Amino acid sequence: MEIVLVRHGETEWSRSGRHTGRTDVPLTELGREQARAVGEALRGRHFALVLTSPLGRALETCRLAGFGDRAEQRDDLMEWDYGAYEGRTTVDIREEHPGWTLWRDGVPEGESIDEVAARVDRVVTKLRSLDGDTLLFAHGHVLRVLTACWLELDAEAGRFFALDPGTISTLGYEREKPVIRLWNQPVAGSM
Repeated sequence: MEIVLVRHGETEWSRSGRHTGRTDVPLTELGREQARAVGEALRGRHFALVLTSPLGRALETCRLAGFGDRAEQRDDLMEWDYGAYEGRTTVDIREEHPGWTLWRDGVPEGESIDEVAARVDRVVTKLRSLDGDTLLFAHGHVLRVLTACWLELDAEAGRFFALDPGTISTLGYEREKPVIRLWNQPVAGSM
């Protein structure tokens, strides 16, 4: 069993490093190319279940990759709610809060890391109950937390799993132990 994770294609905000939680920012032309390249990379694969975040950038990536007609939307796959830091860059935030990191310090008026972990734990529980491969379209930070939870690590360990737009990653098992099979693999449109 494999779980294929796709981070949505590039947006203007992802390109400029702005924290994009619940704001629906569309894909750039490169982001649309990345989405189509994901579809090419996954052509011929059968998935028992396809899940997507309901946010537009993930939905469009899913659709352009060729899986939109069978994808189920899951609110649990929405990106971290960045609250007062929505749309801001880390550099900008650190001018007010030197040394700030999302993973350690969180965000005012948004979700805590524990709240994000509780959402993705529900997804992980579902994934573990399935036979067959699964495909997920979502966002950078939520997929990093999901990966930490899949590996049975604390959610904060997601900080170690950098994830670029328009990439494919794969989770699975080695014998009965959850592992990362592939990580942050760019597709042709990403290069």
